[in-house]
Amino acid sequence: MAKRDKRTARAAEVTGTCPCGQGLPYPDCCGRLHRGEADAPTAEALMRSRYAAFAVGDPDYLLRSWHSRTRPPRLQLDPAQRWTRLEVLGTDGGGLFDSTGTVEFRAHYREGREPGTVTERSRFVREDGRWVYLDDDPG
Repeated sequence: MAKRDKRTARAAEVTGTCPCGQGLPYPDCCGRLHRGEADAPTAEALMRSRYAAFAVGDPDYLLRSWHSRTRPPRLQLDPAQRWTRLEVLGTDGGGLFDSTGTVEFRAHYREGREPGTVTERSRFVREDGRWVYLDDDPG
């Protein structure tokens, strides 16, 4: 079985608390979005679901939730990175009636024994009526 298949299978088996930080069981939280049963209602919800996809190893969801103009042709996740915590630092727009939004966040991970963080201000837009990740706001 290829690495991608193992990681995707791992995502389907997650049953504990969702990594997105909302405190809900994964199957009832971001798992619904990852399985395609629902769309994220806000830019922040999409960002949280994308973080959770990194944490559970679901590259297919990451690609599906990426804007068609900026999406890479494929995505390989690093199996050595373990995503451990998400902090939402702020949002601008991205609500139920908005068409654009930004979410600033800090994602914590471990690679081996070494901790690390990624801080980003992500831009989101609606494409075909649903929220998608556009890019990292360089501003």
